[in-house]
Amino acid sequence: MIRKPAVLTVTLNAAVDKTYRVEGFCLDRVFRVEAGRVVAGGKGINVARVLHTLGVPVVATGFLGGHNGAFILDSLQQEGIPGDFVWTQGESRVCLAIIDPVAGTQTELNEIGPVIHPEEVWALEQKLAQLLPQFAYVTLSGSAPPGVPADFHARVIRLGHKAGVKVVLDSSGDLLKHGVEAVPWMVKPNRAELAAIFGREPADVDEAAQMARQLLGKGIEVVVVTLGKQGAVWASAEGEWFASPPEVEFVSAVGSGDSMLAAMLYAVVQEMSPPDVLRWGVAAGAANAAVFGAGFCTKEQIEALVPKVVVRTKG
Repeated sequence: MIRKPAVLTVTLNAAVDKTYRVEGFCLDRVFRVEAGRVVAGGKGINVARVLHTLGVPVVATGFLGGHNGAFILDSLQQEGIPGDFVWTQGESRVCLAIIDPVAGTQTELNEIGPVIHPEEVWALEQKLAQLLPQFAYVTLSGSAPPGVPADFHARVIRLGHKAGVKVVLDSSGDLLKHGVEAVPWMVKPNRAELAAIFGREPADVDEAAQMARQLLGKGIEVVVVTLGKQGAVWASAEGEWFASPPEVEFVSAVGSGDSMLAAMLYAVVQEMSPPDVLRWGVAAGAANAAVFGAGFCTKEQIEALVPKVVVRTKG
């Protein structure tokens, strides 16, 4: 049995992530590129990578399929991250990111993912019912491939309640809307994801904090609203805080939200105060933005930025 406190990350739509740097990238041209970075990806897998880097026991689960799925599992094993996945008939997807460091742009082409059959959905639910009691925390991150019910995350949250596990929800669209109603322990929406819940994006930090308070009213214990380069808002029974990120030499934002979530869980496991949990999360998001590849920032890089994050009380 896995010892608590440990984290289970759920990735429904894992991917082979390919990232290329192309100076002067534009349409309707042929570019010869140097070998890019090809890694196991998907939001939950990114979270697992950073948790592992920070020394938090973690297991990755979700759906995998085909040759791409085998590559993902092999990559995780090489990184030292245990995986316990349900195998699907379809092929796990490929996601392509093209970074132009000159223009400061990032273009992403993300495959939708394989069609998941009802028996595969059932198999993952059964696996999660067995795994959840072994963990202190579970993260539900990212999108779902075709065939996964819109209330899947909500079902897992209810399983988490029965198992006494704290569930962190970091998703979008209907998965997020249904999941919020099932009352996870923590939810981490961005502006666009708040719009999926409230019908509009927050106009400013104050409105983001107001929306966070409304989510607390549903019984959710912790709400962290990410605002990109502006920073993030934390709301819980202990209070409300706003954090401004430090300046870094920007490379790519891919995986910054996942790195933030992982670092916050690390800080929670270390029993830090809410302001420090937020500070660690924002520092990790910034550290990730300064490296090539999602979730490949080091603990030392994060620690160096922690003192540079400005946290102030909201209200």
